[in-house]
Amino acid sequence: MNNLWTDTGYVSINKNLEQLCGDRVEIIGRSEEKCTTLVLADGLGSGVKANILSTLTSKIICTMMAAGLPIEDCVETIAKTLPVCNTRQIAYSTFTIIRITNNEFAEIIQFDNPHVILLRAGINTDYPSTCREIEGKKIYESKIALQLDDVFIAMSDGAIWAGVGKSMNFGWQRENIIEFAESFYDRTMSAKMISSLIVEECNRLYGGEPGDDTTVAAVRIRKRRPVNLLIGPPSNPDDCETMMNQFFEKEGKRIVCGGTTSTIAANYLGKPIRTTLDYIDPSIPPIARVEGIDLVTEGVITISRVVEYARSFVSGTDFSAEWSYQKDGASLIAQLLFEYATDINFFVGKAINPAHQNPNLPINFGIKIKLIDELAHSLEDMGKHITVKFF
Repeated sequence: MNNLWTDTGYVSINKNLEQLCGDRVEIIGRSEEKCTTLVLADGLGSGVKANILSTLTSKIICTMMAAGLPIEDCVETIAKTLPVCNTRQIAYSTFTIIRITNNEFAEIIQFDNPHVILLRAGINTDYPSTCREIEGKKIYESKIALQLDDVFIAMSDGAIWAGVGKSMNFGWQRENIIEFAESFYDRTMSAKMISSLIVEECNRLYGGEPGDDTTVAAVRIRKRRPVNLLIGPPSNPDDCETMMNQFFEKEGKRIVCGGTTSTIAANYLGKPIRTTLDYIDPSIPPIARVEGIDLVTEGVITISRVVEYARSFVSGTDFSAEWSYQKDGASLIAQLLFEYATDINFFVGKAINPAHQNPNLPINFGIKIKLIDELAHSLEDMGKHITVKFF
């Protein structure tokens, strides 16, 4: 197994005044074949009908791939299944498929969506493509040998029509999007952040009133980067040393959450805790510093905010992403878990915190476990590899 990781992310905005998005992104992984597949479908028009059509398209493709069927069979089934609008003579749903195998090869299948952009070392790179007809529909296929930091950007046509009739005469064409993506490229930037920046610019060009559903999805090939998060002391105090040994033996960055937990970790390292009174966000307790630990924060309140950020991240609608630039404890954790990490190891102590037994506080024993469980599931939805160990 190589030391590379497939990072995926997407952001969508709805057409102005529409409650449902006519675009749909599905991402599946098949660990036994080390495959990651991203499908972006764009239903004709907008609203409920477009939402149903794009969902149907993406679900069919993903279901067939999850069953191990060849990608050609998936494309043929969709091409035969999709109806054609009698008035406009175009398919009711278009799609783009990006399939990464063993982090070594990318297969790209494209039908009527704007063609995928490949950034290699931050520069737009042409890639070979063949065209064939399936059931009268032109399908473009590509197979590309991957390199570290390759970025693939897929989009619905709402992106290339951004600004029509407002800030631009002919929309934000593919070459303009390429120029924009090259301008902000940073090899440390996640796939989700790349998507967010492009969609945010689309929204700006639309004047905050998108004329079409707009979705951008990105796939980035990056090195694996582990992060370890420790929260709560063990239920048995005799297990403190075992817990600390396992936590500090792990490779990667380290986050410690909670006052008691950070005291135990600092004592284990033989280092003092340097507290701060910097309330960057008035609702989030300030961070502390301990030599040998990358980030030290308060516990449940801070993690609760991280969970809120994770919900929005997974929904694909948080293109503003306030956490990405703020410096409070919750935002710093989110940056490490969402942007930096590929593999995340949770070390969770199950001791009851006496401070949480105050009936006037909306905190109970189970909330910490529930928060970690929800956060772990959200991170898995982001494509992270997660392990959770309780003490």
